[in-house]
Amino acid sequence: MESMVMPMSLCGGFWRGRRVLITGHTGFKGSWLAHWLLREGADVTGFALAPATNPSLFHLLALQRHLTHIEGDVRDAGRLAAIVAEARPEVVLHLAAQPLVRLSYREPRATWETNVGGTVNLLEAVRSTSSVRACVVVTSDKCYENREWVWGYREQEAMGGHDPYSSSKGAAELAVASWRRSFFSSASSSTTGCRLASARAGNVIGGGDWSADRIVTDFVLSIQAGKPLRLRNPQATRPWQHVLEPLSGYLHLAWRLCQDDGEGLSDGWNFGPAESSVATVETLARALVEAYGSGEIEIARDPAQPHEAGLLKLDCSKAVARLGWRGLWDVTTTSRRTAHWYRDQHAGRSATELVDDDLNAYTDLAYRQRLPWAADPLTRTAP
Repeated sequence: MESMVMPMSLCGGFWRGRRVLITGHTGFKGSWLAHWLLREGADVTGFALAPATNPSLFHLLALQRHLTHIEGDVRDAGRLAAIVAEARPEVVLHLAAQPLVRLSYREPRATWETNVGGTVNLLEAVRSTSSVRACVVVTSDKCYENREWVWGYREQEAMGGHDPYSSSKGAAELAVASWRRSFFSSASSSTTGCRLASARAGNVIGGGDWSADRIVTDFVLSIQAGKPLRLRNPQATRPWQHVLEPLSGYLHLAWRLCQDDGEGLSDGWNFGPAESSVATVETLARALVEAYGSGEIEIARDPAQPHEAGLLKLDCSKAVARLGWRGLWDVTTTSRRTAHWYRDQHAGRSATELVDDDLNAYTDLAYRQRLPWAADPLTRTAP
């Protein structure tokens, strides 16, 4: 496929020439992740459904020109296994999912079949492919049994979930833990050479997300329509973070899993924001309006709205202590960069330029703060 020649910035050049399979590469997070890896010189294969929105970041970035793009459904175990075997990836990043809480109430069976069954299909495909050295399964902060605690959930807390989406993510985590103990550890009777971990992010926002029932999408559409942004649940508190925050965690974790000491990192990991970035929906909405420079907010509580968690936080001290990873952008920076992305894209700037601007700012800050995955921008070399 056509390569993208960009500066190196990650993990000492680890990703250059690395064969990587991403499931869900046509989604919001998957598109950012694929673009970042292509900048690093990785050989990327993507397996996913066609983009679910129009516009989509996948098409705006023209990713189909730069990676091996395969459309398919993770519920199709045979096809998925064949694609993994053919791609012979060294690293697998599993992002494919039904990602919406409200949709899960309308389509609970499909949500579970995708998020749980699809994950099991992926694990079985990886188990049968000897080339895979590391696999990171991405779930959600909603995988935890939410007791509305004022403190953050740690990785050893109980899995659970009230709605079909949240419970499906908890079940996916249980599947990963079971397969890890049974097939992906040195203590198992039928071990593979792959190290398996899971990753749980907070509420991710950033430029290029047009998914339904997302606050940023609602905000952008309301601005363009000249209507107020209607907030259904303004006091719900979430760990907001820019999309680059968890992606840096996934890539850092996969890199470390491939190192000599990586077996001890085969576990579940939280990649969430700092305590200062845990904020209400209304706080985030007002920050978006201020950063964009226009827009209005309307509180429109819906008594018939299905249940959603009121308070949710993540404790990321394990990633900080054992990986040296931490978030960089607070909720103010995150909301500003997100609002400016949509404002500038609407004004005519290309999505590629805007994504690269965010990536350059983020990776340069990571270097200045001496995060272990970030390289010196003055010594980066092109692939």
